[in-house]
Amino acid sequence: MYLLPSQADKLEMINKLKVERAIHNLTQEELAQKVGVSRQTINSIEKNRYVPSTVLSLKISKIFNKPVNEIFELEKDD
Repeated sequence: MYLLPSQADKLEMINKLKVERAIHNLTQEELAQKVGVSRQTINSIEKNRYVPSTVLSLKISKIFNKPVNEIFELEKDD
């Protein structure tokens, strides 16, 4: 789906990364090492301060054996 810039500004990404890490008993550092980023990057994603690239999202989904959209999804602001 293509969004106009004004529409894209109203969308936020939410994620279940922290929940998935807990289920798989992984620390931020362990997940970071598995996907090739820093622990700070994982922390920033979990706190919704950083939106991961497509490649990073795919790597994370592969670790948890789930589709990307089960970990990351767009949420429209009211």
